[in-house]
Amino acid sequence: MNTEISFNLSKALATGRDRNGRPDSRAMVLSRLLAKRAAAHRAGLSELEEILRDQIKWALPMHKIEGSGSKAGMS
Repeated sequence: MNTEISFNLSKALATGRDRNGRPDSRAMVLSRLLAKRAAAHRAGLSELEEILRDQIKWALPMHKIEGSGSKAGMS
């Protein structure tokens, strides 16, 4: 099992080096992070999974909501 994880991490690093390490889009970054988090979860690597969860939160696009944030008065 460790050999498979090592191979997958090596492959992920190599993929990250393509295009000088620049991802195609934010969606691609999120997709890769989600896949890595799922793999960490399946492997029982809770510390790695938590690190990836933090990276996913950081990578999510944030949009400023105008107004008070209340749904009252919206139709």
